[in-house]
Amino acid sequence: QVQLVESGGGLVQPGGSLRLSCTASGSIFSSVDVGWYRQAPGGQREVVAAISGGGSANYVDSVKGRFTISRDNAKNMVYLQMNSLKPEDTAVYSCNTPHNVMLGHWGRGTQVTVSS
Repeated sequence: QVQLVESGGGLVQPGGSLRLSCTASGSIFSSVDVGWYRQAPGGQREVVAAISGGGSANYVDSVKGRFTISRDNAKNMVYLQMNSLKPEDTAVYSCNTPHNVMLGHWGRGTQVTVSS
């Protein structure tokens, strides 16, 4: 089972940027799809970006052109570069694998707040 820990959140002004990091443990990490999810206060958790083991990426429409997901399998890391941030991007961001999502296993996430 792959375990993941998120970091890199914080407070940023509208239009600013943040880079989130996801540190993974587990020898099979390089073959595992990973997604970045977010949950705003009072809202449902949604997947915003996902990357396959081979590096193919997909994004929800609301972040296309602003967010970039990437991975470094040698370091067991997945990143989410977030540019042109908007107040509506404010949420707790989590990274996870499909298997963990199915089991309901989530980490603590990292808070992103976009506000002036």
